[in-house]
Amino acid sequence: MTREYLVVYEKGPSNWSAFSPDVPGCGSVGDSLEDTRRNMREALDIYLLETAKAGEPIPDASARSVDFEEFDPAHEAQYFVEWIQVNLPESLAPTRTTQAA
Repeated sequence: MTREYLVVYEKGPSNWSAFSPDVPGCGSVGDSLEDTRRNMREALDIYLLETAKAGEPIPDASARSVDFEEFDPAHEAQYFVEWIQVNLPESLAPTRTTQAA
């Protein structure tokens, strides 16, 4: 089972950073956009797995837009926004049960 999270990438002077509005505390950095994208996917996978292991609810993917005024009111940075599809931990995937007669 998969889920898509909105991810915001910000270009810095010498690297890129990323975060998802729906997954507070989960972010990533990289030397290039591709590195950061790969790192962010891995960070989301690990975050969701550890969240499920801890018995905590997996964050919903509800963000549909980003308010850049909130964290960059002067519009000083360059951004790239996309949806990243991640696999949900197996323990969250629906299971089929069979009942013996």
